[in-house]
Amino acid sequence: MSREKKVEIISELKEAITNCNVAVLTGYRGLSASELTSLRRKLRESGVEYRVVKNTLARFAAEGAGKGFLTGSFDGPVAIAFGYGDITEPAKALLDYIHSSKSILGIKGGFLGDRLLTPDDVTTLSKLPQREVLLSQVLAGMQSPVVSLLNLLNSPLRGFMGILQARIKQLEGG
Repeated sequence: MSREKKVEIISELKEAITNCNVAVLTGYRGLSASELTSLRRKLRESGVEYRVVKNTLARFAAEGAGKGFLTGSFDGPVAIAFGYGDITEPAKALLDYIHSSKSILGIKGGFLGDRLLTPDDVTTLSKLPQREVLLSQVLAGMQSPVVSLLNLLNSPLRGFMGILQARIKQLEGG
């Protein structure tokens, strides 16, 4: 590979590492070319970019992107799934592919912002609901105490109104 080509690849990887929200590192040893193609297709449908990388070039790109903590993660055959949207999408798509196809693809870890993820962290990330669901759960949690307070404050007034209604019916009937 020529020097210019290597510089171009490092630049592309550096840009991907800088711009992505989350990335998951996988070991692809033992996968056939057709399995890799199938995996790439499935990930592309989820909006995830999947790239097989050379370790040395990936280390240079990680250093250039200011993520030097990643350099130790590049050992053996490594491919990276870059997620640019929902942070759970790469983990969900990869683990779904592994379970559905009974693949031997291995999760090596990843990163989320400036935090290194272990394989267990990636599994936990894949089990999180999507962003919109989490936001609605937080909003419901914030709304619940207000609704409870409103019901508590209205309770005596409702009781008083019930007594008045009963008295009106009693006077009308009697």
